[in-house]
Amino acid sequence: MKRLAEFVKERRKEAKLTQEEFADRTGVALTVIRKVEQGKSNLNMDKVNLILRMFGHELAPVNSKELE
Repeated sequence: MKRLAEFVKERRKEAKLTQEEFADRTGVALTVIRKVEQGKSNLNMDKVNLILRMFGHELAPVNSKELE
């Protein structure tokens, strides 16, 4: 499974967007984009979902037993 930081950065680059352009399109602050791409752990889930929706994805809580 790809880490969130790698996924977001790769997809942003595939879309040929700078971090600034991506922040404008997703409606989140540039600092949030940078934190996500740097792999910071203290992220707001709502902000992360705004970013992921750009690619048709969303984070949601998952029971670890369901993954087995």
